[in-house]
Amino acid sequence: MYGHRGYGMALTRIGLAGLAVMGQNLALNIAEKGFPISVYNRTTSKVDETVQRAKLEGNLPLYGFHDPASFVNSIQKPRVVIMLVKAGAPVDQTIATLAAHLEQGDCIVDGGNEWYENTERREKAMEERGLLYLGMGVSGGEEGARHGPSMMPGGSLEAYQYIEDILLKVSAQVPDSGPCVTYIGKGGSGNFVKMVHNGIEYGDMQLIAEAYDVLKSVGKLTNGELQQVFAEWNKGELLSFLVEITADIFSIKDDQGEGYLVDKVLDKTGMKGTGKWTVQQAAELSVAAPTIEASLDSRFLSGLKDERVAASKIFQGDYSSGETVDKAQLIEDVRKALYASKICSYAQGMNIIKAKSTEKGWGLNLGELARIWKGGCIIRASFLDRIKKAYDRNGELANLLIDPEFAQEIMDRQAAWRRVVCLAINNGVSTPGMSASLAYFDSYRRDRLPANLVQAQRDYFGAHTYERVDMPGSFHTEWYKIANSKI
Repeated sequence: MYGHRGYGMALTRIGLAGLAVMGQNLALNIAEKGFPISVYNRTTSKVDETVQRAKLEGNLPLYGFHDPASFVNSIQKPRVVIMLVKAGAPVDQTIATLAAHLEQGDCIVDGGNEWYENTERREKAMEERGLLYLGMGVSGGEEGARHGPSMMPGGSLEAYQYIEDILLKVSAQVPDSGPCVTYIGKGGSGNFVKMVHNGIEYGDMQLIAEAYDVLKSVGKLTNGELQQVFAEWNKGELLSFLVEITADIFSIKDDQGEGYLVDKVLDKTGMKGTGKWTVQQAAELSVAAPTIEASLDSRFLSGLKDERVAASKIFQGDYSSGETVDKAQLIEDVRKALYASKICSYAQGMNIIKAKSTEKGWGLNLGELARIWKGGCIIRASFLDRIKKAYDRNGELANLLIDPEFAQEIMDRQAAWRRVVCLAINNGVSTPGMSASLAYFDSYRRDRLPANLVQAQRDYFGAHTYERVDMPGSFHTEWYKIANSKI
């Protein structure tokens, strides 16, 4: 046992197992908010490191343990242990290690990015042993974990109530709307909501990258100008963490050589899987999510660096349209296109959550999700307040696009949005996210789509039948016979 505690000392309020950076930072955050915490890690050097940090960061009430038994026994009953370990098998191994020492009524909280069905499986297995279980999404990266993340706990309501007082203090605090945490719902709903949050994040990042590409490749803006543009945008409707950090990135000079660091970063985007899961779930639920899908496809294409370099030699040529660009007008148009596209991306994410909630009977509150994303998390943005208000106005909103305020905002920006997409196409610059968002809007706003032809084709070759616009019922036509009888 480490961290200046004698065996006669009072028990701690909570435990945390898994001391990579996120785990360390969350543990220090909990201790700093006045909750004595026990920590444990399989590699014991991490325990000592965390204890040392607690001393340096203000003699915080954090106590380290090198073995699971003494760690579990140091926590007051009913015990609550948060795990922050890699998703999958490591979670099951950590549960087995902890559960060996836990007693009936104790609780395990998984704070990692776990697949929601794994959480539901574990919750059932724990229930059979008399233990409670929560799957809790945590967003905000290392900084958020240390100073206030957005937290999305789902599973046992009883377990949530054990630690609600801690979560309310540890989560990000937004002055006008409170702590960025709420009980999400039953089962794996907390993990599912965090997964879709990450899918929306993929979309946001892709759209920002496209705005950058159009401004740089077509508008010929320098990094200095880009920094000013994004900093300016961050004062208005696009005010958000991702736009803020984008402005910062354009200001950083390369310490290994000439120029700016952003230009030296290899154009290959990594991923850990939550974006892919979001797209798979959208498909399972028959929910259109083209902006999020485009962002995932863009990451896949970015990974083909060698192929793209080879292709660029084959498809050489001048792809610029040659038209002169008014820089100030372009910046304004791109700002509007980015905002309108972003509305579509969030609408898609909310639709995935809503469809899953209906399927599973989770009864999720979409306005409350927008509220807890206003601070601490990677997609935090002033814009989320508008989303919350839209769902406050109408909890049964079919799609964010048709909220009167958002509908008006899109109508006001659609001309600029179309100009940007056309300009990009005419100059050979791909804007898959913005284009997909615009196509989503254009499909959703039309009362008649060419789907009638596709359904006629299905009936022609597969006798799948069709419905008619002018009378009820199901119909099948012998298209082939009729067409060939005329020959």
